[in-house]
Amino acid sequence: MTAPPPGRLLLVPNTLDLGAETVDVQDLLPLGVLRQAAALQHWAVEDARSTRAFLKRVHAVVPLAQALQAIDIRELPRPRKGGGADVPVSEWAALLAPVLAGHDLGLLSEAGLPAVADPGASLVQAAHAAGLRVVPLAGASSLLLALAASGLNGQSFAFVGYLPQEAATRTARLRELETLSRRLRQTQIVIETPYRNAALLAALLAGLQPGTRLSVSSGLTGPAAWTHSATVAQWRLGAAPMNDREPAVFCLLA
Repeated sequence: MTAPPPGRLLLVPNTLDLGAETVDVQDLLPLGVLRQAAALQHWAVEDARSTRAFLKRVHAVVPLAQALQAIDIRELPRPRKGGGADVPVSEWAALLAPVLAGHDLGLLSEAGLPAVADPGASLVQAAHAAGLRVVPLAGASSLLLALAASGLNGQSFAFVGYLPQEAATRTARLRELETLSRRLRQTQIVIETPYRNAALLAALLAGLQPGTRLSVSSGLTGPAAWTHSATVAQWRLGAAPMNDREPAVFCLLA
């Protein structure tokens, strides 16, 4: 008996309204994506609880192929606490068992596109190592939406993730990024946990040069979404209040 042909790893986009007022999922994701998500029996996700909430939103538009309770939802392995070794490759490979058995597997991030600023990238790497087909589905990336709305350089940019929490180290990192941005004419994109948004904005305004351009996008795709782009000197005249529940993206160009 021959083994069934392998399935696919589908990168399923999520909405960006996590922690904010929800929007009709049909306004955020293409119908084709909702149909494919509704048909999946196997998922690899960051958080099982939020995935069930996502699937309920999908079900309201396209009925799920089977009862939610019967869907196989497995969480991605988390890095060992205390700075231990990375997650073993075998743990990522184990998540791909449904694909090897002939089923499609959905990879879902907490928000936006899986594997972009997201631990799911390790599962995608494991899929490629196993020779499996990886299929990205259409959806919004908060990083690219923020860049597009910023008016900063969209021809050369870099996502640098989170900045250090310790004040002196963070200031040093900001100066390093500012110097790099000036030398390369490259937009630098950073993010922060929502409840630290206000603290990061204050650090940016304190640590960057007055002429550096800073753009902040908050609550993208939501009803109260906004983007403000100005020089640091202009920002210092009156910074916009930051919502401590809505995700934000910060872009700078020296």
